Amino acid sequence: MAEPPHIVAPSLASLGLSHERPLVLVDVDEVLGLFMQGFGDFLAGRGLEMRIDRFALFQNIYRPGATEHLDIAEGKKLFDAFFAGHCHEIEPAPGGIEALNRLAGSAEILILSNAPAEAERLRTQWLRKHGLSHPLILNSGPKGPIAAGLIAQTPQKTAFVDDLLPNLDSVQDHSPPTATFQHVADLRLRPLAPRSDRHPRIDDWAELADAIEAAIRD
Repeated sequence: MAEPPHIVAPSLASLGLSHERPLVLVDVDEVLGLFMQGFGDFLAGRGLEMRIDRFALFQNIYRPGATEHLDIAEGKKLFDAFFAGHCHEIEPAPGGIEALNRLAGSAEILILSNAPAEAERLRTQWLRKHGLSHPLILNSGPKGPIAAGLIAQTPQKTAFVDDLLPNLDSVQDHSPPTATFQHVADLRLRPLAPRSDRHPRIDDWAELADAIEAAIRD
């Protein structure tokens, strides 16, 4: 997938973030929140099934009894509807909120989530509901360009957490000094999720917080 040639990132100052502390960028879905569980509940309420038999999204949506997954276009419409009206209903990933609160004692935290623009209000509401006052940026496509624009503004050490290898690869390609970590929150997805030697895979948030603190320590 071709990445946008140039993305203008907001200034850290405009986001209320300091240049004097390390910067940690964190994803939401399957990192801070149990997206697949929440989306699955949303689908069940519409007479559909989420079958976790591969590391995928739309290819896991089925009508009951069907052997072929739902048409991708229909799945995308459901995805958009979920984010427009229900993304604030997902449960937090175990240990994620506590770990982020701990990291906030020594680093600036920025939430970088790939979600439709319509989700901004409800995604912000979800963060605040769980006591997270960190700024939120919604992105589309690979996260390397927007992350690079943010990271370039600070002389401090930086870290990035995501569940998807394409986003992790993109950030490392655009900002090689940034420590990148893979975290997959849903127990059903963990054995299915691809791994890479480029990014430590740590699915326990307490251990992940330890690793992030070590990576951003002076």
